[in-house]
Amino acid sequence: MNVCYGPLAAGYDALTGDVPYGALTDWYETALRQGGRAVHTVLDLCCGTGTLSLALARRGYELISADASPEMLSMFQQKVFDLPESAIPPMLLCQRAEELDLNDTVDAAFCCLDGFNYLSPSLLPEVLRRLRLFISPGGMLCFDFLSPEHMRSLDGECFVDEGDDMLCLWRASVENDQLRYGMDIFRARGRLWSREQEEHIEYIHQPETLRQLLEAAGFEDVRLHTDGPQHEEGRLFLSARRA
Repeated sequence: MNVCYGPLAAGYDALTGDVPYGALTDWYETALRQGGRAVHTVLDLCCGTGTLSLALARRGYELISADASPEMLSMFQQKVFDLPESAIPPMLLCQRAEELDLNDTVDAAFCCLDGFNYLSPSLLPEVLRRLRLFISPGGMLCFDFLSPEHMRSLDGECFVDEGDDMLCLWRASVENDQLRYGMDIFRARGRLWSREQEEHIEYIHQPETLRQLLEAAGFEDVRLHTDGPQHEEGRLFLSARRA
């Protein structure tokens, strides 16, 4: 199977039309401003196709948007041309989270829609170390992740996502604190259909473990939020201030 977010990238936006991006943008904008410092430059870690980055850019923020998938960033780049002239186009970086390397600090950072679930427990300390390095003192780090209970409830489930010219089938299994799902992606090619495959692995993270890792990395005022967008679907949020 291909690594995740390769073949899927071209149809990602069409398959995630039910994501409440407006509510997520509002939530993150509010949370990122809770550190007591002015916020202008923002890092979007694991930015994907950049929908939230572009929404914040339209609101006047200057974004650095990083992702490990060149295919997802390619989709992102195509959408940049739709920004109004008054907005600053995000700077796109093809970097893995544990290899994050910025030229300067940012006022705040966020990671949305399961980005942290894709980080294995062994990588989290280095990711948080780098985030602290590149977030200015007093700046906020905010991210969401799926609750352990929700992730375990997906074990054995099969799902279908359908777009105009695309069909995605995925099957989930949970073992050893890992949620694995294989995807079959069918795409219309004229009168024929092509089939590609991906394998995704998301890691189950306990909220208390994440809190301890944040504090060990040099973040303070760590808060768990259970009433954010998609909370009814198991989405939790953590916010912390860079000491």
